[in-house]
Amino acid sequence: MSHLVSIQTEVRDPAAIRAACDRLHLPEPVFGQTKLYSSTATGWAVRLPDWRYPIVCDVSTAQIAFDNFGGRWGEQVQLDRFFQGYAVERTKIEARKKGHSVTEQPLEDGSVKLTIQVGGAV
Repeated sequence: MSHLVSIQTEVRDPAAIRAACDRLHLPEPVFGQTKLYSSTATGWAVRLPDWRYPIVCDVSTAQIAFDNFGGRWGEQVQLDRFFQGYAVERTKIEARKKGHSVTEQPLEDGSVKLTIQVGGAV
């Protein structure tokens, strides 16, 4: 039996942030206060490829602070890749906590298909 699920992501889990960074071969996230162009933000700072400033994930509010100057200081596609990686890793973490196994399949359109086998933890 197949069930398709759409996932709306709120970035609230530091372990999943770290796993997403590993998955995307990004530097390890750093917690603290981070300077953006004209402001500062506190949370988990993630450095995206070719972005001038990091994004900052406040896991208590699920807010993401960033300044990419409308795409001039960082491509939106990199942020989208981070959100996708976070969602995949967060889903895998939660499924495994409940004793389920997860298989992952990248699709041609860039999306990722996760299949969760209930009760099938490895």
